Amino acid sequence: MRFATLALLCPALLLAQASTPASTPKERQNYVKSLSKEGQAGIPKLLPYAQDPDIDVRREVIRTMVTIGGPASLEPLTQALADADEEILIRATDGLVNFYLPGYWERGLSGSMKRAGSRLMSRWTDTNDQVVPPHVEPRAEIVAALGKVVSGNGPLPARANAARAVGVLRGRAAIDDLVAGLASKDSKLLYEALVAFEKIRDRAAAPKIHYLLRDLDEKVQLAAFETVGILKNPESVTPLREAYERARNDKVRRAALSALAQIPAEASRPLFTAQLDSADESLRAGAAEGLARLGRAEDGPLLHTKFEAETKMRARLAQAFGAALLGEAAMGEFDPLRYLVNTLNQKAWKGIAEAYLIELARNEPIRAAIAPVLPTATKQEKISLSAILGRSGAAAGAPMLETLSKDPDPEVASEALRAIRTLRAVNP
Repeated sequence: MRFATLALLCPALLLAQASTPASTPKERQNYVKSLSKEGQAGIPKLLPYAQDPDIDVRREVIRTMVTIGGPASLEPLTQALADADEEILIRATDGLVNFYLPGYWERGLSGSMKRAGSRLMSRWTDTNDQVVPPHVEPRAEIVAALGKVVSGNGPLPARANAARAVGVLRGRAAIDDLVAGLASKDSKLLYEALVAFEKIRDRAAAPKIHYLLRDLDEKVQLAAFETVGILKNPESVTPLREAYERARNDKVRRAALSALAQIPAEASRPLFTAQLDSADESLRAGAAEGLARLGRAEDGPLLHTKFEAETKMRARLAQAFGAALLGEAAMGEFDPLRYLVNTLNQKAWKGIAEAYLIELARNEPIRAAIAPVLPTATKQEKISLSAILGRSGAAAGAPMLETLSKDPDPEVASEALRAIRTLRAVNP
């Protein structure tokens, strides 16, 4: 008989079992903690204590369950998401994600959680770029349970943490729960739900968050711009243009233009053209990106000219991207594409260069231009290009990755093999 059924039919029996090894809550906590030494064999012994009337015992069960880990921990951790306690909800959530993304428990909210008396303190970070690899498929019941936490009436920090988890797991089945969570009006939950939408990449979700483009919390508003841009829904162009025109400050204006630049629409051309010579470097960058994605080859020479004259890094990278996207696939010393590849060696800017190259690497002429220079590329360029080719999703990039997987440097070879797995997951 499964534990869940036993718990429903015989709670008195479970409590009796829980009190057998020790009679006081502190003794039961110590016993539960000691079970971590037994590994997987300790999980069945933990199960009765998940129903203990003492909240500290139940919290210790979750901590021990996550410490042990493994497939056998998934069902009880999922069941723990029905608990009303904030700490249990947060730790169970992070424990579930940790199974699919090892190390998440330490880096997530649980890793910073401390208790001062009855007060739970934890340190939220804005670093929320973790996501499971494409070949990882979380159990449907786990995504559903996390979605219920997001849309439920539990503690807001636990709901926000569950929204983050849904994004990390790419839980597409929980999209409706994320939308329902937006009704909370809690800024942290709104922000985490928006980032989750970005990771799931369901274009149909964009219209459901357009109203957040006007949110009074600037952090939420900026996240909404980024999310809508990433989702690339053509229906978003008009509300984004309206948001650009009523922007309260330069930061909001830049975010609105950057989002518009993600969505090709000829209606945006006059705006991009007008901002190509803006005094604001970020607006120049957004304008170059937007113009490039409109796809007119005749705009290529203009962006190349801007690239050659530009003195600011952010704008110059965008102009290089634009020129390459519109047909400049040469890899000469001073060519735009070469400039992007060279920038992979610069820690401060390689993230932006990687994002541009992921988009560019979906095009055969770009891959054909990069392939001959792989043997002479730097170690960092090889590592980054491996990740770029994998994340581009272009199956035709596999031969280049096969070459990199045989590189004498083990770090390069390892990254290339990881990228091959990613490509295979996208193109089975």
